[in-house]
Amino acid sequence: MLKKTNEVFKLDGILELVEKIKEDIVQTVGQERLYVSFSGGLDSTVVALLAKDALGSDRVTLLNVCFGPYSFSKGIQAVLSLSAQMGLRLFFIPGEDEQTALMYHGPNCNSCTKNIKMGQVRKFVYKGIIASGANLSDSWGKTGIKFMDGFYSPLIGLEKVEIRKILEYYGVTIPKIGENYNREGCKLKHLLKMNVSKDFHARAVCFSNEVIHDILDQFEYERSIANVKIIGPLSKNIALVNIKPFPDKAIQDEIFSVLSAESSINEVWFADKPIELEILANPGIYNNMDSKYWVLNGRLAPEFSCPVTAVWKKSRNNKLHTFAVTGFRYI
Repeated sequence: MLKKTNEVFKLDGILELVEKIKEDIVQTVGQERLYVSFSGGLDSTVVALLAKDALGSDRVTLLNVCFGPYSFSKGIQAVLSLSAQMGLRLFFIPGEDEQTALMYHGPNCNSCTKNIKMGQVRKFVYKGIIASGANLSDSWGKTGIKFMDGFYSPLIGLEKVEIRKILEYYGVTIPKIGENYNREGCKLKHLLKMNVSKDFHARAVCFSNEVIHDILDQFEYERSIANVKIIGPLSKNIALVNIKPFPDKAIQDEIFSVLSAESSINEVWFADKPIELEILANPGIYNNMDSKYWVLNGRLAPEFSCPVTAVWKKSRNNKLHTFAVTGFRYI
């Protein structure tokens, strides 16, 4: 762990941690090639930097699972820019069809990460070791398992603050798209119901979450959160706009005008005050207090710009495997 004095990291602590991880990479990888599951975010970038430093650029390859329209255009640009900065070869692996099929049954980010992101990488890599950026900020990192079934997590046991300090040590800046301070990269995670129609449900979430950043960039507006949640019954797409800090009226009016003109969006609202979500849940989630707590507080609340609570209803639709936010009200 890094040494701290009044929450300020000492240089020798950073060097010590970097050298320790590099040594672990060398010992774990041996003579194999290392493939980094690369999103262009903080964690995977730090893994790539450490791996290149430890093994050399010839033995490290970046793999990005690209979800087509579900990926932010700026996210793809960031992946390309960072791979060029680091001088590492990069391959894109398609995952759009697999994600479309999975999200037909409702939001399921954990399964997407495990079965699609890592699954597509596994199909691509027939020989070698795959590195992920798993750390204490995610569910896999909390297991403490560093190596399993060909997947290696060199940042296991680290907190985000430590990972950011390693990035600072290497002097690399990660391009931001502004979706969220900690996590970004997938538009489909903001569709909070079943993805039954690509021309209606998927189009609404892809269009709104791409254009909102174009508008905010046009106004040069700095934000820590910016996304559009698509909620409502299957017959209606309600766009719930989340921006933090909340913008002035000129920006609100521009966003409202553009989103209201989109044919796949029926209503536009701003999350500018506390709200209560109406959540329809699969019986497995509905009957489990821990699951409901995680959906609300672990999955939803961190990406909202206002406090959220929930009223729960049990679903009778056996095609809904997770949950769907069918409505909301201001409180």
